[in-house]
Amino acid sequence: MTNTVTELNPRRWAALAVLSASLLLITMDMTILNVALPQISADLRPGAVELLWMIDVYSLVVAGLLVAVSALGDRWGRKRMLVSGFVLFGLASVAVLWADSPAEVIAVRALLGVGGAMIMPSTLSMIRNLFTDARERATALGVWAAMAAVGGALGPIVGGLLLEAFSWHAAFLVNVPVMAVAVVTGLLLLPESRNPDPGRWDALGTVLSMVGMIALVYAIKHVATEGLDAWTALTAVLAAVTLTWFVRRCLGRPDPLLEIRLFRGGAFTSGTLAAFTTSIAMAGMMLLMVQWAQLVQGYSPLQTGLAMLPMAVGSAVLSPLAPALATRIGARTVLAGGLVIGGLGFVVLWVAPTTYLWVAVSILLIGAGMGSLAIASAVIMAGAPAEKAGSAAAIEETSYEIGGTFGVAVLGSLAAALYRAELPENATDAVRESLGGALAAARAIGSSDLAAQATLAFTESLRTTSLYGAVLMLLAAVAVWWRTPARLDLATAQH
Repeated sequence: MTNTVTELNPRRWAALAVLSASLLLITMDMTILNVALPQISADLRPGAVELLWMIDVYSLVVAGLLVAVSALGDRWGRKRMLVSGFVLFGLASVAVLWADSPAEVIAVRALLGVGGAMIMPSTLSMIRNLFTDARERATALGVWAAMAAVGGALGPIVGGLLLEAFSWHAAFLVNVPVMAVAVVTGLLLLPESRNPDPGRWDALGTVLSMVGMIALVYAIKHVATEGLDAWTALTAVLAAVTLTWFVRRCLGRPDPLLEIRLFRGGAFTSGTLAAFTTSIAMAGMMLLMVQWAQLVQGYSPLQTGLAMLPMAVGSAVLSPLAPALATRIGARTVLAGGLVIGGLGFVVLWVAPTTYLWVAVSILLIGAGMGSLAIASAVIMAGAPAEKAGSAAAIEETSYEIGGTFGVAVLGSLAAALYRAELPENATDAVRESLGGALAAARAIGSSDLAAQATLAFTESLRTTSLYGAVLMLLAAVAVWWRTPARLDLATAQH
């Protein structure tokens, strides 16, 4: 069957609104949970393992399904996959009304992960097929990237407002009306598209991709929380074996489940690298910044969300403008320059006094640097033929997912080690474990000196970790500049 999207679909901008709104909600939902966790814990009394699974199961499911679901969407129909994801996400959100145990909440989160895996790459691949004009596609992807950034920042704010008025169930139920509207408007506005010649379905490759990605994400998360033990090592070996087998299988087939050969293009590789490294830096630093705001500054969850708004403002302003800037000064300059600006934001956090004014300047620059991801998406999609849009979307979303997991694990573990190094040698295990544990211990014994020592140690670890984030961003900028073709013009990139 041939692709049913016309060259210039008259409803493409209305369709973009549907795709962007759904992405906004998905990214909001990821951060709303962080605000709702204290209430969920107080109500359901989950154990430590159950609480960890509430947090991790979503990303594990998404990572495991991205490749398979994207390939299935190329065959079954991207519109069908997207609308089905809307339906499943909405139904899973309703199901939380009957969840009265930690296991049931974990099951709901897993279903949300399935829906998220169906939605996220489908939005990207549909934009690639809706906007056949490269200049328009770059603009559309700028809007898409802005919605992703704004959603992440709005999540804590919306979550804080909801939880002040309602129970923790509201953090899930807010999805329902938006998904209902998305289903109706999606059916009316979105055209169907699929790969006209997808080839045979690779059942073994599907299993390898799912097992490998789940094992990889689990190993990264486990090493961050439990350290390098036998189970972590076994999971990492399983991930290495299955993913290596999967890549070799894809390279050896004429109709691979995932088109690994897209990495032969320098522009595609640089766009993916930009997305991956930015996700590492952003996820790790946002984790630390939220802790700094709540534990050091004493902000409430709602105040913390508002404090992080400069990052969303920077990204929301720069993302839509990035394609126009790329037309004037070149895509390579915007992509590498955005990474440099984000890196400078981390430098500000390292060298400036740790007051909110300077933190706001820092995260504003970081958010502006994230605007370059609009060009990263455009470069990635320009480097993929329309029939391979599902593979390109899966690779980009996987780079975000794995990058975010790496960021929390690597930068979070680094910050924890630096925090412990700043403490006196006679500090108790509870104090050395985390800043939250230290403050609880200080309150228990009435020691303001201990609280001051712990907060100072955490602040210094935050500043030093930001230096490593800056180095990562700047090294990525150099690599992206080197790999991106100097004359890459997104306005003429057609396939």
